[in-house]
Amino acid sequence: MPTPQLILASGSPRRRRLLTEAGLKFTIIVPQVEETWEDDDPANTVRLAVEKAQWTAELLRHHPPDEINRSAALFLLAADTIVLLDGQILGKPIDEADAVSMLTRLSGRQHVVTTGVAIINPAGQVKALRVDSQVRIRPLTASEITAYVATGSPLDKAGAYAVQDEEWNLVEQVVGSRSNVIGLPVAETIRLLKDSGWKS
Repeated sequence: MPTPQLILASGSPRRRRLLTEAGLKFTIIVPQVEETWEDDDPANTVRLAVEKAQWTAELLRHHPPDEINRSAALFLLAADTIVLLDGQILGKPIDEADAVSMLTRLSGRQHVVTTGVAIINPAGQVKALRVDSQVRIRPLTASEITAYVATGSPLDKAGAYAVQDEEWNLVEQVVGSRSNVIGLPVAETIRLLKDSGWKS
């Protein structure tokens, strides 16, 4: 049987850390897929995750990087995470002012974090799922928001915050998968991998 090799189709350091902490070894390929939404349907996370995985599959088919074992059984993993407030998607802020605006809206309120996960197995079969978590941000003062945004941490994160920025104590409550809020629902992802034929 060919040796299985896991490909993480993501540039997210948070997904990388979560998978490493779960004991998985993987190779990173960053897919060149534009993250756009035609509407605010959270199902778009699954669509984008599948698109990222398929883009990576095409790259591997035609121009595999040197670090890819060509005789391995390749499993491709991709994901997309959004924050949904009042039925509207909050993506990554475009600048500091946008981050301040997002955090001001989220302050003292509950919202939903949705991640779509897609896996393509060596046979080319696609499996995908979606995980939702309910999150409440504690009430934040304007000065707290300004100081947090000045750290730069919010600028590459959907909704302009990170639950793992624990020193800021932003998140009051999480109902559901905490790792989902970070960027990847780990338990659900591992189950999906196994359902796709992965044997570690």
